[in-house]
Amino acid sequence: MLDFKQKLENYALLAVKIGVNVQPGQTLVINADIVSAELVRLIVRKAYEAGAKLVKVNYSDEFVTRTRYELAPSESFLEPPKWHADELEDLGRNGAAFLNVVSTNPDLLNGIEASRIADNQRTAGIAMAPYREMLMSNQISWSIVAYPSVSWAAKVFPDAAPEEQVDLLWDAIFKAVRADQENPVEAWSKHLGGLKQRCDILNERRYRKLHYTAPGTDLTLELPEGHIWCQAGAVNGRGVPFLANIPTEEVFTAPLKTGANGTVSSTKPLSYGGNIIDRFTLTLENGKVTDFTAEVGYEALASLLAMDEGAAYFGEVALVPYHSPISESGILYFTTLYDENASCHLALGAAYAFTLQDGINMTKEQLAEHGMNHSLTHVDFMMGSPEMNIDGITDDGKAEPIFRAGNWA
Repeated sequence: MLDFKQKLENYALLAVKIGVNVQPGQTLVINADIVSAELVRLIVRKAYEAGAKLVKVNYSDEFVTRTRYELAPSESFLEPPKWHADELEDLGRNGAAFLNVVSTNPDLLNGIEASRIADNQRTAGIAMAPYREMLMSNQISWSIVAYPSVSWAAKVFPDAAPEEQVDLLWDAIFKAVRADQENPVEAWSKHLGGLKQRCDILNERRYRKLHYTAPGTDLTLELPEGHIWCQAGAVNGRGVPFLANIPTEEVFTAPLKTGANGTVSSTKPLSYGGNIIDRFTLTLENGKVTDFTAEVGYEALASLLAMDEGAAYFGEVALVPYHSPISESGILYFTTLYDENASCHLALGAAYAFTLQDGINMTKEQLAEHGMNHSLTHVDFMMGSPEMNIDGITDDGKAEPIFRAGNWA
């Protein structure tokens, strides 16, 4: 049985070798909260051992972030962070890889005026658009891993003794990312192979539509001509494989922007902009959200949907079986990185260009012509459950079972 130090070493190795897959002579940019320094230092060492030319670490601090939202003048949230956007774009164009180490505090901005959060997200989204386009088209290698903070662990395990909460979250993370195994790299290669087989089957079937039924959900999604089912394992513009997030249990594609009709209800809380949105329902006509409700976080959801024209349309549809490791753990993580891998989900906002045949070589205008949604945002929300059935509708209108009772049919 591995001890904590060995598991942490494995985790750092996975981030470098499976996640961003650092290449000799490459620059690695790490964005992380200051509480995760223990893991970041290990990742830095593993990256240099893999041949990295430079590892650049950008630390943030949730206390500093919260204080800014409380005390900074409102106009400061309307100033684009051009200096930061220019740096990221320049690093990306020169072949850097990007790793985010997230230490989620789901309630970080609870009580902050929603307009301040929305203004900052919109302004930053505009400034970061060129960099985000590189990510969304897989031109560069990028990945996301998590580090348990005290505030996050307390949210996930509120009934545990305070001194045990972080250890419990570490145990759950190590298991979910397979860092508790003797050869985690080999374990991930096998797992990604299984996800690829699912993609191959769906790509062979070429369904025209998906029909979801579950309590509170009756939704039809049309898929664009030439859509591609993918998993998080990808290849960048230089032909180097990487894994966009660790863990991952999903296969996904893009829906037709104007092809969503019906109602869909959330099944897990959504942590967005430092606030929780929960027990919400979206009604869609011709792809667009025309009505919505939310028992928790109504204003935050309204701000998300009003981010720009594309924020009220879907950009991703992802399939995750109920019988999967993160789902069966029974843990609600309050962060999309984990909760999206315990449930089927949809994303409001931008579509990934690589989920369309030849999409990575298309302009924004060409992608739009093929029915791909464009937006400054991309926010996944969970809507799967053990009661969910999904049918694939063929070109001739025949319905074939894809999911029954929350699992692959």
